Amino acid sequence: MARRNQTGTFEFLLWGLSEQPEQQHILFLLFLWMYLVTVTGNLLIVLAIVTDVRLHTPMYFFLASLSCADILFTSTTVPKALVNIHSQNRTISYAGCLVQLYFFLTFGDMDIFLLATMAYDRFVAICHPLHYTMIMSFRRCSLLVTACWTLTNLVAMTHTFLMFRLSFCFKKVIPDFFCDLGPLMKIACSDTRINELVLLFLGGAVILIPFLLILVSYIRIVSAILRVPSAQGRHKAFSTCGSHLAVVALFFGTVIRAYLCPSSSSSNSVVEDTLAAVMYTVVTPLLNPFIYSLRNKDMKGALVRIVRGKVSFSWDQGLLQRS
Repeated sequence: MARRNQTGTFEFLLWGLSEQPEQQHILFLLFLWMYLVTVTGNLLIVLAIVTDVRLHTPMYFFLASLSCADILFTSTTVPKALVNIHSQNRTISYAGCLVQLYFFLTFGDMDIFLLATMAYDRFVAICHPLHYTMIMSFRRCSLLVTACWTLTNLVAMTHTFLMFRLSFCFKKVIPDFFCDLGPLMKIACSDTRINELVLLFLGGAVILIPFLLILVSYIRIVSAILRVPSAQGRHKAFSTCGSHLAVVALFFGTVIRAYLCPSSSSSNSVVEDTLAAVMYTVVTPLLNPFIYSLRNKDMKGALVRIVRGKVSFSWDQGLLQRS
């Protein structure tokens, strides 16, 4: 198969979610439902935080940022997958593929960095409660989120620009339902060693360093909680961390499986990789609003007030006042 130069008319074929024609209609309805629930749920989380003065705290500030990132993260891949299923056309242009790759990496890495930032917030709140309002000031929270966005864009640009140097064979099938680094390198016709090294070291650092920071934070948190004399105090401290731990376990478990565990090119491996990708690109953003709201009385109360129409869109200086 001849190597082709990348032009505006160059296209890839996406493997998709399934090769079984009889499953396409069910998959379309399922993923449309999951996408709508994800967007609606995360928008409600953001709206609840913005409109409820009691939620103007650093923890909910980061949660609102995570919900925004989840909406953008899911919107990078699912709408295109739905269009492909509905139109029965699995093609994606070379330019469209690289644009999707850039935004997928940006918002995916943003989730990782925000989860680490939220773990740091819980660490300060539980291990240094007397200094919490001074350490987690509005200015510092804003700087942390800005730093997360800056780092994710730099990482995404690095990987995307390196992808420009690769050549691809005409009409090659990307073994996934969206454009990602691993699947694209598998179908490249040119040397991918530099890309693989950058993915190994930079990609590994982006995943493992935040994961280790979260791990260290929770080791310190658990150690501090166990020193609390009252059972009620320990339960309250654990309850503030349970939701975040559930999201971390679900997200990092599937991401580490997808990026740090080697896979073969067999059809079974493609199915397994696709399932892992669905878990962290679709299922985790879908579950986040439920995980963070079901066990949180303040969040549930804010959501009930939204449903009843008792909302106010004025952002007071609640976060500033707690700083």
